[in-house]
Amino acid sequence: MPARNPDLHGNVPDTAAAALLLIDLINDFEYPGGDALFAQALPLADRLRTLKRRAKAAGIPVVYVNDNYGRWRSDFRMLVEHCLRDGVRGRPVVERLLPEPDDYFVLKPKHSGFYSTTLDVLLAYLRAETLLLTGVAGDVCVLFTAHDAFMRDFRLVVPADCVASIDPASNDYALARMRDVLAADLTPSTALDLVALARRTAPVQTENVRTP
Repeated sequence: MPARNPDLHGNVPDTAAAALLLIDLINDFEYPGGDALFAQALPLADRLRTLKRRAKAAGIPVVYVNDNYGRWRSDFRMLVEHCLRDGVRGRPVVERLLPEPDDYFVLKPKHSGFYSTTLDVLLAYLRAETLLLTGVAGDVCVLFTAHDAFMRDFRLVVPADCVASIDPASNDYALARMRDVLAADLTPSTALDLVALARRTAPVQTENVRTP
């Protein structure tokens, strides 16, 4: 789909070969199992903050793909405020990954970032070909989103150090399935050549890494 607006007033890239998706990281972690998932997500947030900064410097846009937690009146900014102001467990994660004015966001009602959302339209507008999938939980929402992205012929990069689940063993299994079934590149975030990923003709993988 051709872009209509040449540059969106210089605020964000109008087209991008790759997009970085942050899945369910605006999260209060106040639910059964949330304490265990938070323990995995907090160190992930530090790594992802660095990845986000590097991606934006390379011209790769950032898309927050976030659950609406069953609240159909949800507003993304209200979710951010809730996590920052209401004394919830997830505040340190959200503080590390605060959305910026030039970031995109998509609210999802179910597990996959594509199900009943505007993500398809946004990625078509950007003409993205490669998706970098990060976030929680690796064995649920990241995995479901990866399946739907694969069915849409996106190339998948899932940095193994930027995905977490309640159970590390389950997370490792999900990553292995994404690698073996969905052809996902699991190169750790620190080894990704983001400048190359931002070019449409560039190879996805920067080194032969099989993790886990």
